[in-house]
Amino acid sequence: MAYAYTSRRLTGRIPAAPARKMGTWKLAYADFLTALCAFFLVMWIVHGVTAEDKAELARQFGGETDFVQTTDQMAADQMTSEISELAARLRADPGLLSFGASVKISSEPTLIRIDLTDMATRPLFESGDGSLNQTGQDLIETAGWAISSLDIPLMIEGHTDSNPSLTPGYSNWELSADRANSARRILQDAGVSPARIRAVSGLADTRPLLQQSPSLPANRRISIVLMIHESGA
Repeated sequence: MAYAYTSRRLTGRIPAAPARKMGTWKLAYADFLTALCAFFLVMWIVHGVTAEDKAELARQFGGETDFVQTTDQMAADQMTSEISELAARLRADPGLLSFGASVKISSEPTLIRIDLTDMATRPLFESGDGSLNQTGQDLIETAGWAISSLDIPLMIEGHTDSNPSLTPGYSNWELSADRANSARRILQDAGVSPARIRAVSGLADTRPLLQQSPSLPANRRISIVLMIHESGA
């Protein structure tokens, strides 16, 4: 630290008076505090800037925007990992496992789909009927228990095979919608909160599970779609 000194020389043979320190250290300390305040002010401003604003500032000053892309990619990777872990946990659920091939669980970047399918050897529905048989009720109830503790919005879809309904005035559209609503009631009785249900849809035979064989029983199903993206928004 620098100090300023003054001295005064008296006339005659008396030695010079001892040097006296001045208060210039206070100026240096004040400069340090000013710089520190400026630093914290800049940090506070930067903290409140969104990723999009940072990218725009970087573009204006000729900088790179890779850090924004990296952050977005990390968030996407984390969501994908969480979805995969949840899907694996559902696949390992003992209750769902007991139904074997009737349960198909798949994951996508923003959702998990649980397909509860009607097998030729283990049907879930009565032919041409909008309600579920005892096996179907048990399976829907088991699925409800497996997802009841999850705080994730969901949709319920009803699907039929491509064989037309034999009931006059009652098409596959009505049939699939009635089956989806039957599933909704059972899921709610199993503990799924009604507030989580975003939609109940009858899709008839427009989305076959087996694209090459739309008439097979496996296309008759109830799909429970867990909407992970909406829960994280």
